[in-house]
Amino acid sequence: MSRIAYYRVSTSDQSIEAQRNALEGEFDREFSDEGVSGATLAHDRPGFSALMSYVREGDSVHIYSIDRLGRDALDVQSVIRALLHKGVTVDVRGLGPIGKGVGELIVAVLAQIADMERQRIKERCDAGRAAARASLSATGRTHRGKVSLGRPMAGDRREVIEWRKQNGASIAVTAAQFGLSVATVKRYCAT
Repeated sequence: MSRIAYYRVSTSDQSIEAQRNALEGEFDREFSDEGVSGATLAHDRPGFSALMSYVREGDSVHIYSIDRLGRDALDVQSVIRALLHKGVTVDVRGLGPIGKGVGELIVAVLAQIADMERQRIKERCDAGRAAARASLSATGRTHRGKVSLGRPMAGDRREVIEWRKQNGASIAVTAAQFGLSVATVKRYCAT
């Protein structure tokens, strides 16, 4: 019987350490997916797939919260059922072990809340982009004062391309000349 922890964070600039510190006790094995959205189905995540291959009857899987398994309600419920079917105990911080029946009902409600929050996040992002586009077309600046949507250009694309042509320079030399990344120069020269 192994005690297993599973952690997930959505972006690469987030850390699993807060989840690790919140889960109590020692674990025999830890699995994680870092920089993987909760909208990605659990079985499509490398860390979770490895966990599913590893667990055996009698093991317990500990998670920080239901939304760490995902933000798609049906997927989360399917994952919980698959683990319970394997004879694995799912222990959620603050809820305790999830069992069949009432435990599955609680998971269903919490999974729906996680799914609803994912939809609300998407709506807020869409509304922010719409406001930025409207402001940009009306004033020439976004609602936050930027002159364009998305990431600002690192350098003048035309100037970079022209300098590279005139000097017959490689992408690496051009990048060094303008203080840009190689990837940026490649992107500028590809279009």
